[in-house]
Amino acid sequence: MMSSRRFTEGKLVLASHNPGKLAEFQRLLAPYAIQLVGAEELNLPEPAETGTTFIDNALIKAWSAVEGSGLPALADDSGLAVRALGGEPGVYSADWAGPKRDFGTAMQRVHEELRDDADRAAAFVAVLVLAWPDGHYESAEGRVGGHVVWPPRGTGGFGYDPIFVPEGETQTFGELAVGEGGFARKATYSHRARAFRALAEKCFKH
Repeated sequence: MMSSRRFTEGKLVLASHNPGKLAEFQRLLAPYAIQLVGAEELNLPEPAETGTTFIDNALIKAWSAVEGSGLPALADDSGLAVRALGGEPGVYSADWAGPKRDFGTAMQRVHEELRDDADRAAAFVAVLVLAWPDGHYESAEGRVGGHVVWPPRGTGGFGYDPIFVPEGETQTFGELAVGEGGFARKATYSHRARAFRALAEKCFKH
């Protein structure tokens, strides 16, 4: 089995225009003295996410950012998979929010499609890809189980955070992420933080 590649460069582009994701990854990368710049700051385009899996879309975003910037790129694709909805919205989680990325509308759709279904089990899934200009990439997956609630609770985090309660908690991600220490509380459970820790073990820790 080939060993993973260590990241030795000092600068990395995040293949996302989402300010919430940029802030989250900046905090996750802070211990490694790596400068993280967002795709929006570099005026990079947002590629069409035509993949049917999380890894497909993460790779699409990573290679687009690498090509546009000439820098190594970190991309994630993540989503909320609701069991009673057959795993939807899943890889189409952002699409449910529409072109304006209105996650209030997306959360309302989850609620309406569940109707009176008693099964509220769900999971957040994240796949991260770290890609280099020479064509090499590393990937990692993170997952956290839990359940969805209604109405939305909490003003922290982003996306579907206000309707998702992780296993072992009574608060939603939207509540956990509020205030001083909120990032650390959410990161205890977060699918994205779990994926990052797995990737960091391979690529960032020396």
